[in-house]
Amino acid sequence: MDFELKKKMEFNQIETSIEERKSFENSCCENDLSLVSISLEAEVPEALYVGMKDFICGNEKWDQSKLISSAIANFLFQNGSDDRAITEKYLNDIFNL
Repeated sequence: MDFELKKKMEFNQIETSIEERKSFENSCCENDLSLVSISLEAEVPEALYVGMKDFICGNEKWDQSKLISSAIANFLFQNGSDDRAITEKYLNDIFNL
């Protein structure tokens, strides 16, 4: 097998793998927000940090990740998102506070 053909086949395998991963991630996102997660870093005002810390200390069922994801779902829902997974996250968080 010549080098160019081998290189093209490897590229196609990588491209197929990327497409399969994207397809899987998209199906997960459509079905359940908790299956896919990302790392997020943000600067927030000290007052928000203190409020978040105090809330988490007073509510054993909550952690920083759950609070941030709930806040994002709340924001998106209240600003017109029609994604079913976001609506479910929003409503679950309201009733499980």
